[in-house]
Amino acid sequence: MKKIQKILVHEQVSQEIQNFIEEKELSEGDKLPSVEEMTQMFGVGRSSLREALRYLEAMDIIQVHNGKGIFVKDVNTFRFTGKVKIEREKNFLLSILEVRRALEGQAVALASKRITSKKIAEVEECLEEYRILKEGNKDTSQVDLAFHHHIIKAANNPVLETVLDSISGLYEKFFNDPLGDKQLFDETYPFHITMFKGIAEHDTRTALEEFSKLMDCIEEKIKSAK
Repeated sequence: MKKIQKILVHEQVSQEIQNFIEEKELSEGDKLPSVEEMTQMFGVGRSSLREALRYLEAMDIIQVHNGKGIFVKDVNTFRFTGKVKIEREKNFLLSILEVRRALEGQAVALASKRITSKKIAEVEECLEEYRILKEGNKDTSQVDLAFHHHIIKAANNPVLETVLDSISGLYEKFFNDPLGDKQLFDETYPFHITMFKGIAEHDTRTALEEFSKLMDCIEEKIKSAK
């Protein structure tokens, strides 16, 4: 049985919040119910709700003021035409990509120094599954995500892992139907192999060079998406 990805919960909650704003005809500056009230309204846990709020805040739909509440920031964001919505999501992905370059780049550097033989075997198995799915023209989004999680684990830095986990709902947007195309980043596959080769051989320079190429490829695909 395939496990339900946590990101789906976040996206569903964020959509319900947007539906609530529309149904109540809220305007910019209007206050939303409290976190406690919304967990009851939508029947979800606080962690899932907070992930959804972080996502909506990053998309400029709401604004959270500590001690004051949650307010509508841009009521028109989700009423834009399809083309404008795509541009908004592209800008959002590019902003998160900048964070990925910094945080995940550090994970790659550390992994190249600390990766164990056991983890190398796990990543090789993951890449083999990636290859099979890609050659079968099947959805590779979740195995791609698993690959990056392996590299983050291989860095063996619990603080860095916690920081990345705290933005998981935003981070995983790259792997869950980005811009409505699950195969948007399939062209990055070769860089996964070359980057991992550098990591497995403890060649930090090569690993980071290939990681940069992977990020550049993602950036190009986002910018050229229509």
